[in-house]
Amino acid sequence: MTTTGVWLTRSGDETEALGAEQLGSSPKEGAPCRVVTLSGDLGAGKSTFARGVLRALGARGNLKSPSYTLLESYELPGVHVIHLDLYRLQDPDELENLGLADYHRPGHLWLVEWPERGAGRLPSADLGFVFSFADDAHRIERIEFVAPTK
Repeated sequence: MTTTGVWLTRSGDETEALGAEQLGSSPKEGAPCRVVTLSGDLGAGKSTFARGVLRALGARGNLKSPSYTLLESYELPGVHVIHLDLYRLQDPDELENLGLADYHRPGHLWLVEWPERGAGRLPSADLGFVFSFADDAHRIERIEFVAPTK
């Protein structure tokens, strides 16, 4: 059985707030590793949503997008966040150089943009969000939550 939810956001601020609301509570010490995928259209709000999560968990200052580095790591109170943006990945084997196995342990939260580009090299997702543009004259982001079946 799949659980779903759909939100429409009308600004970057709303998308950030949704990220903070959905994933911004600090996990308990030693909580299991959690992998969250952020899939969908280019420019539909994946990085903005991730920024909201990071800010809610305590990240401050200018939060760099991992578009060029593929990975940004944040040691935050109670959780270590790994933000991956795999858009520029040419082959899933390129992930081997990032040492991702070191991050798949308790107390870690993964935010993975473009997870399909790392197929076969990423751990299974615990949560997934799909981003798209709603049919409207204004910029409205449609964000769908899908809990993967295990």
